[in-house]
Amino acid sequence: MKYIEELREGERVNAIYLCKQRNVATTKTGKEYENLILQDKTGQLDGKIWEPNSFGIGDFDAFDYVEVSGRVTSFNGALQLSIERARKCDEGEYNEADYLPVSTRNVEEMYAELLKYVDSVTNADLKALLKKFFVEDEEFIRAFKQSSAAKSVHHGFVGGLLEHTISVANLCNAFAANYQLLNRDLLISAALVHDMGKTKEFSKFPLNDYTDDGQLLGHIVMGIEMVNEKLSKLPDFPAKLASELKHCILSHHGEYEYGAPKRPSIVEAFALHFADNMDAKMETIKEMFETTDSNDWLGFSRVLDTNIRKTSI
Repeated sequence: MKYIEELREGERVNAIYLCKQRNVATTKTGKEYENLILQDKTGQLDGKIWEPNSFGIGDFDAFDYVEVSGRVTSFNGALQLSIERARKCDEGEYNEADYLPVSTRNVEEMYAELLKYVDSVTNADLKALLKKFFVEDEEFIRAFKQSSAAKSVHHGFVGGLLEHTISVANLCNAFAANYQLLNRDLLISAALVHDMGKTKEFSKFPLNDYTDDGQLLGHIVMGIEMVNEKLSKLPDFPAKLASELKHCILSHHGEYEYGAPKRPSIVEAFALHFADNMDAKMETIKEMFETTDSNDWLGFSRVLDTNIRKTSI
């Protein structure tokens, strides 16, 4: 297939893309046309159907896979596709992996790494809880492997939640080795479960948008509900330990203004917050750098609250 990042002005295209958006617009002269956003794993491209009622334009909706034919043009310095023919594709005509943003790491290898962390927990109660999720619950495991960690800010791709969780666990493991006052079992367990509510906060790809419960409750509250559901099957789980683990989940955003229902009150909660914040910020910067080859200043980032650029070396 012809990936979007390979397209050049003036060339003709006949390829299949994921239609992320389709809507009707009107020119200054009152003529209707259609705006499309086309996507593959390399990026997005604006599409224009100037003759929406022509014979070559078939029926399709947003989030359908569509075969389009047309010419690549340029408008205000950005490429777009002037579409002459379009039809909805059937299953088997496309491979979803070509169209969705995916982790550069192998999902199964990352999950094997996660299971090593589960096995490394020596506290029998915490290990039993972790196994309820990551070994025994097949539906949860499928969702966890495929979910993103965000809609757009960081790790917003298939496998993003798993990649973020592993990164946070790696940081927490390093913290525990360096600071003896940390309870490693509690900290690693909290790292593995801190964002699992995102399996319910975001819909599946290709939509990857907030669900109703994601909007109404959020991943922190839903994560607590998920822990409580598993704890109901472990009646001998120590109540204080359960509260400490749930406190880590509740406080991992650190501050009320960042969506934390509680601020950290135990040292493991502080460590988890630092690890989560560090990985999110580093991934945000990494994704910004991947969009440019320039060493110039990239402009003010609302997420980072500063202007950044690549280092000179």
